[in-house]
Amino acid sequence: MRRAIGSLVPVMLALFCCARALAAPAIDYAREERWAQEVVPSLVIGDAVYLRTPARARVLALLTEPSGPSKGGVVIVHGLGVHPDFGLIGGLRSRLADAGYTTLSVQMPVLPADARRDDYRVALPEAGARLHAAIDYLRAKGIHRIAIVSHSLGATMADAYLKRPDAARIDAWIAVGMLIPFGAAPREAVLDVAAEHDLPQVIKAAPARRKRLPADGCSRQITIPATDHYFERAQPELGVAVAAFLDRALAGRCQSSRH
Repeated sequence: MRRAIGSLVPVMLALFCCARALAAPAIDYAREERWAQEVVPSLVIGDAVYLRTPARARVLALLTEPSGPSKGGVVIVHGLGVHPDFGLIGGLRSRLADAGYTTLSVQMPVLPADARRDDYRVALPEAGARLHAAIDYLRAKGIHRIAIVSHSLGATMADAYLKRPDAARIDAWIAVGMLIPFGAAPREAVLDVAAEHDLPQVIKAAPARRKRLPADGCSRQITIPATDHYFERAQPELGVAVAAFLDRALAGRCQSSRH
């Protein structure tokens, strides 16, 4: 009897693993299409463009160009389950264009509406493919100084991409409301932004991120006072801080403090 039970253990483990895999949510492309059908007809600022990845022939992105010469390109990455013109993200893409930057706000992978944040691990490879496609798109437009601005889960997606050995090199990364420590020491200048009343995960992970900030003349942590994770009533202040950082980082004015 004991031998029979022992022989069943590997089978039971295999069935358990298969059941977990089957239960894991998949990227909800139909939900992404519904977002696109809602967002594109109502655009007031910028234009809809489409990126291609190995998994998707058409990924929505919102391109917003400055009125004058571009100071650089900014890929904007939204958080959990929303779209590239949602709230804070819509404000950033237009404010940074007003500050002289070409912004490309990308539809990141979304899961079903009831998915948990941890479920989004399955979407990280496709998120990385979209970031890579966005960087390639901006470079094809002749823009060579490029930054990523990412919020919340979007910062987790950016972190997973940037630590890959095949990630495109960028000049700066702004992580807003990042929920986790850096997965690897960043290679680019970093502005790590939190709100005074941010989520507990953001505040808890901040000291670990501070230890891994690059030793240059730009990288630092800042806190925007009197606001929350979504920067309610403080989006202008956030936009000013991000633009000021980009003005230094994308102009090549981040000299290492070690020199």
